[in-house]
Amino acid sequence: MQVKNMALCGMFSALLAVCAWLAFPLGDVAITLQTFGVFLCLGVLGGKRGTIAIFVYLLLGAIGLPVFSGFRGGIGALMGVTGGYLTGFLFSGLVYWLLTHLFPKHILPAMIAGLLVCYSFGSIWYYIMYIGTGNAATLGWILVKCVLPYLLPDTVKLLLAWQLQKKLKPFV
Repeated sequence: MQVKNMALCGMFSALLAVCAWLAFPLGDVAITLQTFGVFLCLGVLGGKRGTIAIFVYLLLGAIGLPVFSGFRGGIGALMGVTGGYLTGFLFSGLVYWLLTHLFPKHILPAMIAGLLVCYSFGSIWYYIMYIGTGNAATLGWILVKCVLPYLLPDTVKLLLAWQLQKKLKPFV
């Protein structure tokens, strides 16, 4: 069973990389399929294994493999302007894990909470990075830049992941 779990975590880590490579530029933060991959991973594997798969994906990127959007990798990518979203994926997994542990039947609300956590990490990190350049930014400006353009696409990706995980989960 442990080999199966490792194989599944590895497979979903690879899926996250492929989802990152499918990117559509939109300002500083591209629209990727990573959100879809993260929530499909969590939905199919569950909170624990899904979070492990996300961690492995981030670890692969941190050591320099080009698994992030734009075929980037390394600590520089994690410390870049989108690093908060990447870190947010891990915390999305942790929140999903906790919520589905407490409320096992509430998968969709757990995914939504995870997405909000990801937006929070991404927005806060972007704010820190933007202020670091000497520019002033308001919370409203950060939300317009980091959240609003992504709400509709991320909602669609989250709902697709939620539907697909119901079909795939029995095979895992």
